[in-house]
Amino acid sequence: MVDVKEFHQRWCIADGHADSLMWNRDLCARSEEGHVDFPRLKEAGMKLQCFTIVTRGFPFIGGFPVFAAWRGWPREARASEWTRALWQIERMDAFCQASGDAVRVTTTGAALEDNLAHGRLSAVLGIEGGHAIEGRVERLAELHRRGVRFMGLTHLSNNDLGGSSFPMMGNRGLTPLGHEVMEEMARLGLSVDVAHASERTLEDLLAHPTVRFFCSHTGVRAAGGGWRNLTDEALRRIADRGGVVGIIFAPVYLGGDSVDDVVRHIEHAVDVMGEGGVGLGSDYDGMVPLPKGMRDVTDLHLLTAALLRRHPESWVERVMGGNFRRFFQETLGG
Repeated sequence: MVDVKEFHQRWCIADGHADSLMWNRDLCARSEEGHVDFPRLKEAGMKLQCFTIVTRGFPFIGGFPVFAAWRGWPREARASEWTRALWQIERMDAFCQASGDAVRVTTTGAALEDNLAHGRLSAVLGIEGGHAIEGRVERLAELHRRGVRFMGLTHLSNNDLGGSSFPMMGNRGLTPLGHEVMEEMARLGLSVDVAHASERTLEDLLAHPTVRFFCSHTGVRAAGGGWRNLTDEALRRIADRGGVVGIIFAPVYLGGDSVDDVVRHIEHAVDVMGEGGVGLGSDYDGMVPLPKGMRDVTDLHLLTAALLRRHPESWVERVMGGNFRRFFQETLGG
């Protein structure tokens, strides 16, 4: 009988998206709340976890400051989108300091490999929505200095950089400021996360000759599910540029609520992109449920077991983290 959890301890299990920082939980303490904290990530065998920084909520609610107050954020942290971003970065730094060197914010490919060799979790930081810089392109360098290594230009609504994939947003393209931001990201070595880009904004991003891009969390349109899923053409173009697409676990984007629905989207993406282009993009702690039978990250082995019933170990290992390991080795910098 295959010991799936043993594979998790041996492989570089990696996930492209967790919104845990916005909930203001102590990530060093095991919790019954939410999907992710450092103890549960360790139990699951996770070696690389992308943590995204959220600064704005749903367009038709606009209640992120209310949410943050409910979660106990200090008043000064809630003051603006920029202060919200910096506070979450500082919180992650503090959690890593308190982790007993079990977790490090990881900013280079060499550090990622060192963490793997020494059993540490690599936390890779990204910004979910370029509105966080409040129109000031020079702030990208500050984010890079503080350890951020990727950013999505848009999130749940259009902003001053470009168009969101959220319904009724008009499918807008990149603005002149968005093009300027993309150029600066390419210069700094910040990867672009295309997860919430409208089709026109995605086209503008994919047309850039040098910027590195990936998709931290999405479904694939041809396998069913929601409005924001990627087309086969987008999958091919991301793969052609060495990017990885993380497959989301949220049933609303899968067209079903079982682990087998996640498998269906993964398999279609691999059919289109090849074995090197697909990873996990759970959307842990992202205000969406997980498939039936999965309570939190410690149940990730259920997905691994489902994939191993259908595919060779080497295939599954790449999807479960080998591809994101390769991508971040290439893109985090020296």
